[in-house]
Amino acid sequence: METSRLRPGMIVYELAPHFEDRTDAGIKLSEALKPLNLENPVVLAIPRGGVPVAVEVADALGSLLDVIVTRKIQIPFNPEAGYGAVTEDGEVVLNRPIVSQLQLTDGQIQAQAEQVRREISRRGSVFHSKLSSVPLKERTAIIIDDGLASGYTMLAALKSARRRGAWQAVVAVPTASETAYNLVQSDADNVISLLIARTGAFAVASFYYDWYDLSDEEVMQYLDDWNRRGAR
Repeated sequence: METSRLRPGMIVYELAPHFEDRTDAGIKLSEALKPLNLENPVVLAIPRGGVPVAVEVADALGSLLDVIVTRKIQIPFNPEAGYGAVTEDGEVVLNRPIVSQLQLTDGQIQAQAEQVRREISRRGSVFHSKLSSVPLKERTAIIIDDGLASGYTMLAALKSARRRGAWQAVVAVPTASETAYNLVQSDADNVISLLIARTGAFAVASFYYDWYDLSDEEVMQYLDDWNRRGAR
């Protein structure tokens, strides 16, 4: 498929690549966001995977860029999946049906959540060494990740953006499961997803020809690139 023809809300029924990589996805996503003329926007990237996407969107919109560090709580025996997420300031957002299925105790949840809080703090310190924190009061926060699987990490990001004073909170992603898309609509002012997957299984990686887990060092390189763009 030619990604240049993608329009927000396209329903897909199979897991197949539509984007070359996260940079390509960011360029295509920015094309969908430009016509919205969002008021006083700031782009917030969810690290790590959201950063390359967000760099392209912020560049295209001429907006400020920041990170919003939220993170899923991994299922112990399936680290690619999660049963909830933690906000920037430490609140736990749980997928209650999954927690019930897994029969996790409060102690198990709190122990994992504390590990996630420490990682959020570490990532925030690392990435804010390259980016200044942007005040969100009277701004439209455009929260970006490379895709939505369950949607709970994005729910945590929405809570964080509201607490930081965002006037509006818009979710923008290249791809999302239909379940996640519907979930975040209840908390966001607007949700833009180029692809909405109506499939039994879902994996963000399936929609990219080139997708892998980024390291901190690679994210820092993207942020260095962003700072060089600003210098020009």
